[in-house]
Amino acid sequence: MNNPILVEATRGGIVESFHRGTVAVALASGELVLSIGDVDRPVFPRSSVKPMQALAAIAGGAARRFGLDDAEIAAMCASHNGEDVHVAAVRSILGKIGCDEGHLECGAHWPRDAEAARALAREGTGALAVHNNCSGKHAGMLALARLMDVEPAGYVAPGHPVQLRIRSVLEQFFATSLASAPCGTDGCSVPTYAVPAAALARAFARFVTGEGLSGELARAAKTVAAAIAAEPYMVAGADRFCTEAMRATGARALVKVGAEGVMCAGLPGRGLGIAIKCDDGGSRGAEVIMAHLLAAFGAADPDEPGFARLMTRQILNANDIHVGDMRAAGALGDAISRNVAAMIA
Repeated sequence: MNNPILVEATRGGIVESFHRGTVAVALASGELVLSIGDVDRPVFPRSSVKPMQALAAIAGGAARRFGLDDAEIAAMCASHNGEDVHVAAVRSILGKIGCDEGHLECGAHWPRDAEAARALAREGTGALAVHNNCSGKHAGMLALARLMDVEPAGYVAPGHPVQLRIRSVLEQFFATSLASAPCGTDGCSVPTYAVPAAALARAFARFVTGEGLSGELARAAKTVAAAIAAEPYMVAGADRFCTEAMRATGARALVKVGAEGVMCAGLPGRGLGIAIKCDDGGSRGAEVIMAHLLAAFGAADPDEPGFARLMTRQILNANDIHVGDMRAAGALGDAISRNVAAMIA
């Protein structure tokens, strides 16, 4: 089945390109309140589930044992820009758990933030593992190894006790065993399990409601959600959708990007989880879709100028001339009109 066109990119008054995709919005029970496209096709959540991966350590008592603050907990859930504030938080976690940067097995890449990358180049030190956008997640996994009192080396392997513990946590959210699920290797070398978009949406509903989780995990999820709401900059950074969206929504939404066109959210006030997958792997399409869903379900004000620009993104050229727009396509608007209005009435 061809998924519908949900986002269009315009130029010169016509549609220049478009993004097809899948949207699932679910309750913690798994009931779908909005379904667009093939929501049963397995997708790799990639970085969208970092808050759930972090729960293995937080539920085990990492925040108390190591004295982690909100910024550090949020960094454990981050796909960050590699700005100084992000690097400092990761280094702080490593210091508190008795590890150093040599323990990180995420690999090195240059900061996503252009100014941070230029500053690093001027220093002449080159990119380090701590600059990897997943370094906070890996610091959290090292914290879990310390809690479990296991050898941290090789913690990225699917069979390592750290990854087995994380998999058991994910299974509570997905309400299914992952032992036979398609398993790939993420960009930072940890396992990633493919699940239907509908199951991914349910997982985020469970995260923000605690329904279907053990008491320990539900309490830890509240701790993580509160840290992210308090420190949204740590989850992404400058000029990033996740940070801007959560600054606009506050505690009304937890938003997390994943690679290859994945974007997820949990809306505690509605008890809903959202999962988006753009077929072409483009995050720009997923961002527009998410902005419209956050507004439709009451997590954001579509008339607030700062948020409205996330719903229709201007396309600027090198001279900062407005040459087109990223906008919602008719299929997205129609689906929202049919389903959301009835639910929140």
